[in-house]
Amino acid sequence: MERTTGAGVWIFIAMKAKAVFNIDGREIPSPENSFILITPDQPFSYRCDDDDYSEDNIFFTPDDEEIKRITEMNIPLNKVVPAADISNVTSLLRSICLEYYSANANRLDSVDLYFRLLLGKINENVLNMRKISAVHEGLYIEKLMWLRDSIYRWPSRTWTVDEMAADVSLSRSRLQHLYTETFGISISKDIITSRLDKAAELLKKSEYSINKVAAMVGYPNASYFNRQFKHGLGMTPTEFRREWQEKEAI
Repeated sequence: MERTTGAGVWIFIAMKAKAVFNIDGREIPSPENSFILITPDQPFSYRCDDDDYSEDNIFFTPDDEEIKRITEMNIPLNKVVPAADISNVTSLLRSICLEYYSANANRLDSVDLYFRLLLGKINENVLNMRKISAVHEGLYIEKLMWLRDSIYRWPSRTWTVDEMAADVSLSRSRLQHLYTETFGISISKDIITSRLDKAAELLKKSEYSINKVAAMVGYPNASYFNRQFKHGLGMTPTEFRREWQEKEAI
């Protein structure tokens, strides 16, 4: 989506997959499970940054009372906000949509109530992020987002916590704490997840051998790759590929 002069209405977007926003000339990576509230006059554009992109959004025009509520809740405007879990938000967005397009006699009143609840849940996510004083100032959050984006962009890279801590000017322990608090997952588990996600993608879309796939996602030892893949996805890479091919053949 691109709106060079703004959209003319308010937009709330809940991203389930990675995206890249361009706001005020700056590219800002948006991790999985993040959201943004964009004001009507804010120029912006964004694009998906994953093979399987998914989002929920609403375009709306709030009344004066709702704008006051947004202001009082200190909901960030035109800024990407990561969250550990946005399922409560996306569920409300779907409820708003279903109610709005229904034939229910009180559908508009119901939509108003859902919207108030939505603002409350957005506020709760913001408050949860602000528990981390260093992050909510905006300095470290962008660095952490950049770091996580890099982990998923280059899963084959050999990552060390010490190197990553140096990259974002944090101590090892502080980085581990902030990363887990921000994204709801430890650095080591996120690195494994990024590698297994990429491995699954390669197993589906290529004829690379298991050894080749293992090397491409940072596992020089294929047997270790097999163990981690089975632990993470419940089956070996060979079983995963066979099951996928059988589904495709149907």
